[in-house]
Amino acid sequence: METVKVHQAKTHLSALLKRVEAGEEILIARGDRGVARLVPVEPARRELGFGSYRLPDGFFDELPEDELEVWEA
Repeated sequence: METVKVHQAKTHLSALLKRVEAGEEILIARGDRGVARLVPVEPARRELGFGSYRLPDGFFDELPEDELEVWEA
């Protein structure tokens, strides 16, 4: 892990962020003491679908003739 001083981090932040996006970790130091670490962020995971919603039993059953006639009209 490379260590950079605060001034260098401010001056070259865009370049440092590109390196972090590529997987590097960078320590930002004030004097000889590390104060922050730039690390890649894991992509957010989003659950797809309807969550805990479940289709009712019979959802895919055929419609009764009278309801089917209304939909087809």
